[in-house]
Formats: sequence, structure tokens, C-alpha cells
Amino acid sequence: MKNRTFWVVAVLVLIAWALVEVYPPTSRDLIQEFAQRAEGKDAVFTNILQRAELYQQAGTNSEFANLVAAIGTNDITGYFKFINDATNQLNPTTFILNRIQHDATGKIKLGLDLQGGTAFLVGMNTNALALAETNSVNREQDTANALSQAVEVLRKRVDQFGVAEPVIQPVGANEILIQLPGLSQADKEAAEAEISKAAYLEFRMVKEDSDDILANHEPIPPGYELMKCTQKGENGQPETVPYVVRKRPENGLEGNIVKSAMVGRDSLGQPTIEFTLTDDGAKRFADVTTANVGRELAIVLDGTLYSAPRINTPIINGSGEISGDFTIEDAEQLATVLQNPLRAPLELESSSDVSPTLGSDSIHSGIRASLWAVIMVSLFMLVYYRLAGLTANIALITNIIILMGVMCAAGVTFTLPGIAGVVLTIGMAVDANVLIYERLREEIAKGKSLRGAIAAGYARAFGTIFDSHVTTLISSVILIFMGTGEVKGFGVTLTIGVAASLFTSLVVTRLIFDFLLDRNLIKSLGMFHLIRSAKVNFMAVAKPLFILTWTFAVLAVIYGGVFRGANLFGVDFRGGDSTEFSFVQKIGMDDIRSALTQIGEKGAQIQYEKNVTGGEQNLQVTSSEGSARNVQQTLERDFPQAKLSVVQQQHVGASVGQDVRNSAIEASLMAMFGILVYVAFRYEFSFAIGAIVAVIHDVVLTVGCYCIANEISGRQFNATVVAAVLTIIGFSINDKVVIFDRIREDLKLGMRGTFKEVINAALNQTLSRTIITSGTVFIATACLYLFGGGVINDFAFTFLVGIVTGTYSSIYIASAFVLWWHKGQRPNIGASAVTIQNAATAKA
Repeated sequence: MKNRTFWVVAVLVLIAWALVEVYPPTSRDLIQEFAQRAEGKDAVFTNILQRAELYQQAGTNSEFANLVAAIGTNDITGYFKFINDATNQLNPTTFILNRIQHDATGKIKLGLDLQGGTAFLVGMNTNALALAETNSVNREQDTANALSQAVEVLRKRVDQFGVAEPVIQPVGANEILIQLPGLSQADKEAAEAEISKAAYLEFRMVKEDSDDILANHEPIPPGYELMKCTQKGENGQPETVPYVVRKRPENGLEGNIVKSAMVGRDSLGQPTIEFTLTDDGAKRFADVTTANVGRELAIVLDGTLYSAPRINTPIINGSGEISGDFTIEDAEQLATVLQNPLRAPLELESSSDVSPTLGSDSIHSGIRASLWAVIMVSLFMLVYYRLAGLTANIALITNIIILMGVMCAAGVTFTLPGIAGVVLTIGMAVDANVLIYERLREEIAKGKSLRGAIAAGYARAFGTIFDSHVTTLISSVILIFMGTGEVKGFGVTLTIGVAASLFTSLVVTRLIFDFLLDRNLIKSLGMFHLIRSAKVNFMAVAKPLFILTWTFAVLAVIYGGVFRGANLFGVDFRGGDSTEFSFVQKIGMDDIRSALTQIGEKGAQIQYEKNVTGGEQNLQVTSSEGSARNVQQTLERDFPQAKLSVVQQQHVGASVGQDVRNSAIEASLMAMFGILVYVAFRYEFSFAIGAIVAVIHDVVLTVGCYCIANEISGRQFNATVVAAVLTIIGFSINDKVVIFDRIREDLKLGMRGTFKEVINAALNQTLSRTIITSGTVFIATACLYLFGGGVINDFAFTFLVGIVTGTYSSIYIASAFVLWWHKGQRPNIGASAVTIQNAATAKA
């Protein structure tokens, strides 16, 4: 390796940076941090602390709110003089507490399922919707559609707070529940503002004699209302300007009519919002401006008048501008919310703190399963590859450190399924080391020196490792840009993990080997050899197996769709019944989950929730549709000491909305198209088609197996299964690229025999690597399956099936398809000169 000193320094700097980014991993107690950082403490400060502790013991609110209540009207700036600009703030107490909370916050962000968070309940003004849809035949369905659209709009709105996988679902007839994990007080306020500014846009006409009505103090005519906006006066100072504005939008110019919006500048350099309307909106806008030249048109967003420009000429191109006394930040925020307008306004009704959706036992079992997965994979590598395995484990630890550092630096939120995804990414990362070591074994068998074998092993494995990682990165990056919610979070985790794996497997392990060689600390590398000189005729049975598994996969999916139907989907996908209980004695969440599992409600969502403004805490259980009564009777029977009482029961919508499902499908299709292009460019078009056919086979077969599992064990599709299917796509394509790379290499080396014999030889040459890689990933996933429990169990079960199908399809679907595509003839890969040269090298 050239520039070894540079790479050593780069690795050490990267590790040090990652450790700094992770520290402190968990949040410190805000009240204790407040006490420790204060200077010049006196009796008043001691009094504040005592009151805060009393509020905390009463369990009536959050640490932040308890401190605010304890401080009251006291001035605390004198205790925190080191916090600059606090005295210049309108609310110095909030400013200081926000700064302390920010400093005390741990770098590892936990999701709602691990640490709870904040819940907002917003209501949709369906009266406004009804006015806009007076000719609607099915108003109830129209309201449901508007509510569903609002869910997806709000999901995009809160995505800016990180890949926190928020829970956003319709509740009742006209409300939406939003749950955001572990937000700071400042983030809570920002989230509340974003949710309230969900961009309901209207264009309304200003009354022609508005100025006269206001100047003469005449009553506002029916159908109109008084609205005010802030504009800059002649002296440059802001002033309020009133207008008499029509109550209803003109010619249906409202709601989802904006195609794009961006920040611009007016002639004086002031920020404005430039927008372009949809085709229908542009036509309506052209009609209105043509008929009302010389009049003022009010631009109203969420009931607030932003400006009322005069229509000087007809505007027929569908573009416009919102001007006002904006800062650049205000303008950017307004342009952002205009991208996702609603059909009806939203109003924030309440906010509350919610407990984690998983009990402490479930969380601990998930972490324990993750640790077991890493330990088991590391032990296998150590036993099988010995010193080389120890080197791989050092790289694995480095991989974990870098992975955690990047995730913390990027603000990625850790959820239980996310942690499982990280572990599985580490399991798949072993593949790169296995590829290198198996190549290294081949080079040693040719009689090369250890230094020469290591150099040749890394050189020969580089192309395969690079291609397999790039194909996975294509998939993960597309998921980031096209996905929402869980899909985007999965894409971020996968991208970081694959990139870290590529670096550690090629750089870190090579540096360790070079270090040992330079000091003569190793003379040989002993390894176990699982399979020696395999000569299996895989292609002999490819055709019947190809037909058999495709038939089984399709029939299983048809069976699931026809006979299982809605039973396939859990609460995440189809919604259900939400029951809220008051109680006298609190029940353990794991005990509740166990009791509900006995009645078939394995996927029920369980949370304790308390109102931010009060001390009441209630139990909320979301179960399958029509199960509310059964849930109530079961909990009352099994936990009489709790004295449960139903506060309310209502239907809730799916937390995995249509937009999330569609984005997952669209992102997966785009990812497969990207892989198709890359593999076709790097290998051969038939290889690309074979890989995609096999990946589709794996997804269909896995889904089919899940349909059968639904009949046998009651497993239902939930949000984590979506992530598992995406994982299968990444794993499957990675496996196929490795085999295709060996087929291409053998063809370039001019291996004798028919194309069928070449494919069989390549499959036998890579068989040991295939079994070891799939085996290590299977071990890691089996640990999650056996010890993870809860949602991790569903994830692990799905991926276990995917590992088996992905390994199988690499041989009997992808390779067989390529053979049949070429009708058994060898494809033209590699020039003859290269073939002769490489063949001579291979014999040396």
C-alpha cells in the first residue's frame, strides 16, 4: 500500500473524530447540569433547585418545564454569565435553559420506541373543506382523503427534525396524532410552529371600496372580513395595513395548487417568495387576474394575510410572488411550507409527553440480541480465519466506531429496528473480509510468498468488493432521496454502514497485515478450509428448481392476497382501535404486551401518555380493528389491581401512510434500475437482467413465505417488515455481484469448456465464500430472532427467509438465467490478448 503513513494517520484521525462525535453518548440530567454549571450560587438558587426537585418527584412534568416553573420570575442570568447574549434575549430564562439542555444532550438520539417523546394532536377544519366541496356527493370519503393527504404533508414537514421515524396517523373523524421522539424544548417549539404552519393557501379578492369602508368606519359587508398584514412604511419601519377581504377564495384558488416555490428578491433586495401554480391553478389564476385588472388580490396562508398586491396586468403564465416584510429565514420557511399545502387548515389542539412504545425488557432484549450477534460473528471469524480473523474483528470494531460516529454527527435517530439494521450491516460487512481471505488462500495455494499473496489477494478482491458495495450504495442513496420516514432512515443507516465497511475492509486490515509483515511477526496465515475442490453440477438441476420456486412464490402471494386479505396487515398498515384507560396502579408494559399476545394482539402498540400541562397519566392501547372490547375485557380481567377505566375509544388510521408505502416501492424500483444500469455497464447486460430477476424472485418468495407464516403463527406485515425487505434487496444483489465477478474473470482468463461448465466452475470456486458470508449474516440474524423479541423478531424472521432465498437465487435463478439468456453460448467478454496474458499469469 502506497503512502502508508498517510493512511495510518487518516485512520487514527477518523477514529478519534468518531469517538468525539459519540461523546457524551447519553443525555445528562438537566437539573443536575443546571446546578453544576451555575456560578455564584446563593440562597435563591438553592431555593430554585429545591422546588425543581419537588416538581420532579411529583412527576408532573418534564425537567425543562419543572425548571421553568421553579425559576418563576427570578433572574438567573447572574448565575450563567458565561452564556453570552442571554441578557439581550426577550426571555433570558428560556434562552439559558435551552443552551444548557443542548450541551447536556447525548449524541446518541433514541427513537420514540426507545425513549418516548412528544405527541401533538391537531384537528382539521372540515367545515372549510365542506364549504370548498359543496357539490361533493360523498363528503365523508372526501374528508378522509383530505385527512390522509394531511398525514403525508405533515410527515414531510417534520422530516426536517432528522430521520426520527415519527408516528403520524389519523385519529377519529378529523384529527391527526403526531409523535416525535425525544425532542429538546427548543425543538418542541419549532415542531409546534411547523405543524401549525401546514400551508393552507388561498387567493381572495379585496373589496374594491375597502379603503372607503375603513376610512368611514363602515360595518364590514356580509361575506367579507377585516384582515391585516405588516408592511414597511415610508420611514422603513413596519406598520399594520388593514384590508376588507372576501371570506372565500376566488374561483377555487386554494389548497394544493402550488407546483413549486422558492425565495427571490424584489427590486429593493427584500426577500420574496416566488411560486408557480399547477396547470389547473394557473388557468384559474389567469381567469381571475384577467377579469380583475386594477384590483387587489389578497394572498392568505393559514388564515394570515401576507400581502395584497394590485393586479396590473393579466397573469397567464401561472407564476406569482408573495411580498412582505420577510427576513430571509421567514421567506425560506414560507417557501418550504408552500411546497406541501393542505386542502383544509389544521389547528393544534393539544400536546403531551408519551412513554416508549416498548417496555424495558423488550429494549434490553433487543440490545442483548445485538451484542450476541456481534460476538457470535466475531467468534466465528476468529476461529475460522485465526490471525486473519482477529484482523477482521479489529476492522469490525473500527467499523462500529466509525458507523456510530457518523450517525451521531449526522443526527440519525436510533430505533430498535434501526439498531437491528446496524447489526445486520455489520454482519454483511464481514463479506468483504471473507472475499479478501478466500482470494488470499488461493494465492498462497499457487505458491506465492505471504507478502505477495496478500498483495495479490487484495488486488484481485478489490474489484469484486467495490462492485458489490457500489450496487448496495446505489440502492441506499436512492432510498434516502426518494423515501420518507422509515424508508429514508433505513437508507441513511445502510449508506453509512456500507461506506464504513468498504473503508475498514480495504484499508484497516491491509495496514495491520503490512505492519506485521514489516516486523516479521508473521510467516504464514493458517485458516480452516470448509470446502476443498468442490465439483457440484449446479446447473444440472437449475431448470426444475427455477420453475418450482417461482411457482411456489407466486402461488403463496396469491394465496395471501385472496385468502388472508386484510389479515396480512398489522395496525401500522391498516389502522385499528385506540383505547385510552385511566388507572390507579401502573402496569408493566411487557406484562400488558404478554396478555394481549395471548388474545392474538401481538402487534398492539402500548404507551403511557401524560398531558404536558397536567399530572394525569393514561394508558393508551392501539390494537387491530374491532378488538377494542376484547382488549378492555382482557386487561380488566388480568390486572384487577390497576382498576382500569376507559376514558375514550376511537378508530385510528394507519401510521404507515400510502405515501410511505409508495415511496418504498418507487425507491426500490429506482434502486433496481440503477443496479441494472451499473451491472450492465460493468459486466454484461444479461448479467444485469439476471440479477434483477433474481432480486424480484427473492422479494416475492419472502413475501409469499410471510403470507404462509401469517396463517400459521399470525405474523402480520408491519413497518419493520418494509425495512427487512429493503435489506433483502441489498443482501441479494451483493451476493450475485460476487458470483458474476468470478464468472467474468474466468471468461477473461480463457477458461476452457462450455459456458455451462464455466458457470459451474465459478459457483464452486465461490461456494466457500458464499456459505461463510451467508452463514455469518444468518448467525447475526438468528441472534436477533432468538433473543430480540417484539418487532425485532418480525424483522429477523423476514430477513432469515431473505438470506436463504438470496443465497439460493444467486445459484439457481441469476446464474441459470444468464446461461439460458445466451442459449448456452459463451458471451464475448474480454479481448483475446488479455485472455492469453491473464491465462499465462494464472498458470505461473
